[in-house]
Amino acid sequence: MARMHSRKRGKHGSKKPAKKTAPSWIRYKAKEVELLIAKLSKDGKSTSQIGILLRDTYGIPNVHALCGKSVSAILKEKKIVPEVPENLTAMFRRFAAIKKHLETNKHDETAARGLHLAESKINRLVKYYKRTGRLEETWKFDPDRMGFFAE
Repeated sequence: MARMHSRKRGKHGSKKPAKKTAPSWIRYKAKEVELLIAKLSKDGKSTSQIGILLRDTYGIPNVHALCGKSVSAILKEKKIVPEVPENLTAMFRRFAAIKKHLETNKHDETAARGLHLAESKINRLVKYYKRTGRLEETWKFDPDRMGFFAE
């Protein structure tokens, strides 16, 4: 399949192991991992950051193999899901960074195209999340308010 905004194919990412069972060397039980995920989420970590922390710090290679559900499913079960999904927040940050760049570099046409593509992707994601019920129907993307996402 080709990329969304270019005709490139791209390299495939790394693959998870085919074996779906948890390794025998993991010291943690499923309940401990669920409590750890809830604690990390309350500390302000996103789902992908939680997964990376569990892998690198706690030595838990695959939460789904250990608990039988994903990090986001565990957070949804404990009702600590963020109001705006993680990939949408990342797109907000990208949009704000490009917009900030364009304020100082007004003639950067490539960045202007990137801003347009980022806004298109945000609108597509918002439409999807409204359809699936993750965002409320009255939620609206306002490009002028994106300044607080710039770092």
